[in-house]
Amino acid sequence: MRWKTRGVTDHSLRTYDSILDLLPSAENPTPIVELRHITGFTHAKVYAKLEWYNPFGAVKDRVAANLIADAEARGEQLETLVEPTSGNTGIGLAMVSNARKYKFAATMSNEIPAEKRAALRLFGTDLYELTDALCPMPGQPEGAMAKAAELSAQPGWKQLNQYKNAANPQAHYLSTGPEIWRQTEGKVTHFVASLGTCGTITGTGRFLKERNADVKVIGVHPGEGHDIPGVRSKRALALTDFFLPDEYDAVLEIPDEETYALARRLHQEESIIAGPSSALALAGALREIPDEPGVIAVVIFPDNAFKYISSFQKHLPDLFPAPEVVPATPSNPFAEHLEAAFALAKGGPDVISVTAAAELAAAGSQIIDVRNPGELKAVSLTEAVNLPLPELSKGVTEGLPEDLNAPIITICAAGTRSLYALLLLKAQGYTNVKSVEGGVGAWTEAGLPVSA
Repeated sequence: MRWKTRGVTDHSLRTYDSILDLLPSAENPTPIVELRHITGFTHAKVYAKLEWYNPFGAVKDRVAANLIADAEARGEQLETLVEPTSGNTGIGLAMVSNARKYKFAATMSNEIPAEKRAALRLFGTDLYELTDALCPMPGQPEGAMAKAAELSAQPGWKQLNQYKNAANPQAHYLSTGPEIWRQTEGKVTHFVASLGTCGTITGTGRFLKERNADVKVIGVHPGEGHDIPGVRSKRALALTDFFLPDEYDAVLEIPDEETYALARRLHQEESIIAGPSSALALAGALREIPDEPGVIAVVIFPDNAFKYISSFQKHLPDLFPAPEVVPATPSNPFAEHLEAAFALAKGGPDVISVTAAAELAAAGSQIIDVRNPGELKAVSLTEAVNLPLPELSKGVTEGLPEDLNAPIITICAAGTRSLYALLLLKAQGYTNVKSVEGGVGAWTEAGLPVSA
């Protein structure tokens, strides 16, 4: 599964000649991390094998690399590769193809999360989207499988066929199994994987059972009509060559709601950014693994959550609340024609002299001073209520009469802001509003009373 590079790879330095040198090996395994909170176990230890540490983000990178390396080793002429996929194998094949200078085309269901489809296009894949199950169905007359077969009949095109190609489980026999054996110092007692093509469980399980026949191999699948990309229901599993239940110790079915609920807990309790197929496998492990001393279980976590945000949004809608809509400041009905309205009002009967304003105030009219608070330090009017124009424009009504027919007088420094205030108040429904011509300046020149 490895290609020769210009130099010797030193994983301790993590310096590489090619991105393909990051593919896992005995010297460079993907990590396993103990789950310390979510299991509820007292004695048994459960480890997650984090397969998004593969260079292209998923367990299928192993398969993609081995499919291509195997074809090259057999001397096949590879120009354009094509493969039906639910996403991860396609992404792996696309990126390995780019590194090896091949063209790549993928066929897949149009129900696959948009994140995966966009990624494939970003990687230069010629993508064919079809009506099909989330995981392509072998042997079907139409859909992703049929389209891939049709395309592969063209000159220069080659389908690697992950569903029937022995290089699929071989990838895990050569890499995943040995890694787990070494990482657990040969003490692994249980191996758990979700079921798609079944290459992971079959290849890894064979290796581990060759080392210790007592290792329990557990497969986990969703129910019919599930919504977990990359895995198959029990009925669909029968259509892949690598579903070999006689080689497994248990096969469990987990409903979608349990899977997605556990995925949430993985993130929040373990800080593990697992995708739904990872949570599916873990749910099966928690049902089947005994809480006994000496139990060491390794669960394959195929990829991380970021390719499945749209799936999480569908199944955990409370994580994606509708954005809070903040009401906009009430629009001013005069806004579009304010200048025209201002011009009309300025010369109209609602603009009064300071003498008339004083008489109306003495008769009970409320004076509203629309200047800013700092301006009041120099001079302020007796009995006037301060309501700055910016606040009034925002709909603030503090200090205004409750009666929309009550007499109101607006005043400012020189008579301009008060006229705008008049228009705003009328827009709010006040019917008896006057503006003081000349403002506070004219008021003081006339010797009318002010506060000290």
